[in-house]
Amino acid sequence: MTTEGRGLHTHVLDTLGLAITAGEYPQGSVLRTDEVAQRFDVSRTVVREVVRVLESMHLVESRRRVGVTVRPAEEWNVYDPRVIRWRLAGADRPRQLRSLTVLRSAIEPVAAGLAAVNATPEQCAALTEEALGMVATSRGQQLEGYLRHDIAFHRVVLGASGNEMFARLGDVVAEVLAGRTHHHVMFDDPDPAAVTLHVQVAEAVREGDAARAERLTREIAVGALQELDVLAP
Repeated sequence: MTTEGRGLHTHVLDTLGLAITAGEYPQGSVLRTDEVAQRFDVSRTVVREVVRVLESMHLVESRRRVGVTVRPAEEWNVYDPRVIRWRLAGADRPRQLRSLTVLRSAIEPVAAGLAAVNATPEQCAALTEEALGMVATSRGQQLEGYLRHDIAFHRVVLGASGNEMFARLGDVVAEVLAGRTHHHVMFDDPDPAAVTLHVQVAEAVREGDAARAERLTREIAVGALQELDVLAP
């Protein structure tokens, strides 16, 4: 697929994905490929590729002689990073953020405790580096820089746990953190207490203190939920 083709594919995919997850196409709605191709002025080949991606997310299913039908929300692959991104862009953002943050609060403390046992020296060094990067970008409204270090920090924690299931949640956590920043569900500067906690988690992991790493990470999750009470009630 050419660069232009990929651009058209992405545009159609994002537009339809956003519309479906926002409820503009309720369960049972039928999307006809010829109408979609005409609406976006793209080939049927592009539409078929888009439909295949939406099917892989369980947002739609193709039915012979019927068309492309929107599936019930409870069947969607809500762990797909693009589905998360689309849902965070919609009106249901506060509930979606809370749901994802509760998921993080259940997973990440355990992952941090495991990381304290399993992390390699290289992972410990990376965790410290990202925590210090968060400190360096935590003032002066450097939220994009802070976000990069924050995402990298949590990816390292999940990966260093040694559990491949936790590690695969790195993209999910990245979308949550990015969504908070890009949809302004963050203070102009991150909470200093939260920044300090990330540094302390890196220290606990490096020192092999699993109980402390788990407790501190749980404090980060609780703080994130409290922020949502203020910024996305």
